[in-house]
Amino acid sequence: MQSRFGTLDGTEAGCEPVEPRIRVIAVSSGKGGVGKSNVVANLAVALAQANKRVLVLDADLGLGNLDVLLGIVPQYTIEDVLSGARHLEDICLVGPAGITVLPASSGVPHLTTLTESQQIVIQEQLEHLAADKDVLLIDTGAGISPNVTFFASSAHETVIVVTPEPTSLTDAYALIKVLTRRYREHRFKVLVNLAKGPREAAEVYRKLDRAVDRFLQVAIESIGYIPQDDYVPFAVMRQKAVVDLFPDAPASQAFGRLAKQVTQWPVPVLPKSSVQLLWRRLVHAG
Repeated sequence: MQSRFGTLDGTEAGCEPVEPRIRVIAVSSGKGGVGKSNVVANLAVALAQANKRVLVLDADLGLGNLDVLLGIVPQYTIEDVLSGARHLEDICLVGPAGITVLPASSGVPHLTTLTESQQIVIQEQLEHLAADKDVLLIDTGAGISPNVTFFASSAHETVIVVTPEPTSLTDAYALIKVLTRRYREHRFKVLVNLAKGPREAAEVYRKLDRAVDRFLQVAIESIGYIPQDDYVPFAVMRQKAVVDLFPDAPASQAFGRLAKQVTQWPVPVLPKSSVQLLWRRLVHAG
């Protein structure tokens, strides 16, 4: 099977394996309130500042807030696309550093579970939009709902955001458990947010790693931490990315390091999914 992103074995027809044209990264969390969407917003801007072409999908389809965090006001949202009134290209917003944002609706409960026909509509249009991008960041909802697990299990990489709160660790473990046992996922990257320092971040990761290794026998990988930083809530109140408003802030520096790390992640020899395959998996998973 072949699409504009290459074949299932990572090759172009008649050629040696090639690097996928876009990397799909889902950012998830077991519970709300851990700063996941803020992580997505700032990582997207930091990647764009590193000269990557970034498309961001707010996949918390019924309670989206990425546009609010970035201070951009959508005239249309994915709800308009699913109703047939607009195309995805009509709802694109240009954010800081030139990132492209696909905004979700807020307070629209019927979008929390997409129908098969809705998934097909978005799949076809998303493939076209993503063709010239380097990274697609998916801000999933929090928890273990079908939409969250479908997006997380279909991306090349799944980043789980946790905080030092015990409930965050418990719910992150629950999300990993569902993705492992139901979707056969075995690799996860963990980002600790709102840590007071490297020691606390390391301890948070150690606790999660110990539980996952003991009960699930899957691999998780630490990709660092974002420090607790007073500049972050101030930037949120200003509806700006902290990396844009306060580039020298400790959190901004951490996001810069994270973006550099993301650009250096090894490219999968066998791509898990192209954007087209991602949406097809969502369709057939139902």
